[in-house]
Amino acid sequence: MPRSTTPRVLQVTGLLAIAGLVATGCAKHKTDSAPAGAAKVSVELDDNGCHVTPNSVAAGPVTFTVKNTKANKVSEAELLRDDIIMGEKENLSPGLSGTFSLHLNGGKYQVYCPNAKTEKTAFTVTGAAGKPSQDPKVKADLDQAVGGYRSYVVTEVDKLVPATKKFTDAVRSGDIAQAEQAFAPARYYYEEVEPVAESFGNLDPDIDARVNDVTDQSKWTGFHRLEKALWQDKSLTGTAPIADKLDADVAKLKSLVAKTSYQPAQLANGATDLLNEVASSKITGEEDRYSHTDLSDFEANVVGGEKAFDLLKPALTRIDPALAKTVTQQYASVLDALKPYKKGSGYVDYSTVGNDKRRVLTQKVDGLAEPLSQVAAKVNS
Repeated sequence: MPRSTTPRVLQVTGLLAIAGLVATGCAKHKTDSAPAGAAKVSVELDDNGCHVTPNSVAAGPVTFTVKNTKANKVSEAELLRDDIIMGEKENLSPGLSGTFSLHLNGGKYQVYCPNAKTEKTAFTVTGAAGKPSQDPKVKADLDQAVGGYRSYVVTEVDKLVPATKKFTDAVRSGDIAQAEQAFAPARYYYEEVEPVAESFGNLDPDIDARVNDVTDQSKWTGFHRLEKALWQDKSLTGTAPIADKLDADVAKLKSLVAKTSYQPAQLANGATDLLNEVASSKITGEEDRYSHTDLSDFEANVVGGEKAFDLLKPALTRIDPALAKTVTQQYASVLDALKPYKKGSGYVDYSTVGNDKRRVLTQKVDGLAEPLSQVAAKVNS
């Protein structure tokens, strides 16, 4: 599913060294193979820009292989159309590679490598996409999957609006204890559908940017700005406008998702993106660095990705039943690994979880990452 054009800086920390190779679809794993008849496009990253080969393909299924050859400033590549991200691969440290698949119609696109000397490279798709080559039963299953996912996203964002309002009302009233209690439950709905939420320009950075994502902290807004006020500053003085803006941004998200449609590969790409979020920012403890509520976000990312996969599973079972069974088992394994950390309706403070236990969580995510990375190509014919 599409994502925003505003990058997040990959934080290289000691814990990221634990989780770094979990970046889904990266070179440590067997990468997903393109379906028969799919065009194959290579995107190599260096600090000068994206090097795309070929830079023009015929309409239809396309699999992009993205490799960071030697870039230190560039860690991702995104396919844009009209400034909306159709697909992407991120968190690629030098030497790593990954893939994503899409079914593309004819038109002008751009490959965007944020932070490169030349950030955007033209990419053209010629002609019109033909009829799907899938078995009619597979196509029917996939049509049902994308419809079901659209309903799921709309429903979860409907829940996000009042949950956020409960949080922001507490912020505006200066009730620190109530605001802290409402923080993780509100974020849960956002984290379930984050790849969709990231699709709309600067909306995701406005809602969910971390301090290292912004160059001017006076313009920092969203959940994490308020998280810092609550847990680090221990003061809500002057935060009412930030709470108001968060409500407005979430309302805008609600209006946008109501008009959004998807393609099957985007569901699979989104599930992979959510797992990548777990690896790059939850297991490291980077995401919720003040509240240490990372495990709640962790569960939401996995549950949101599993929902997308479950909707694809009937079609995938017809295409590759062994892969469908493996991914199902690995999702269950990841969620089982979270159970010891449940506390009431939430999770324990993540700062109390030692590196040895975080390493176990990493291994579980790693076990899911490789088979999940193969799904998009399977449903993209």
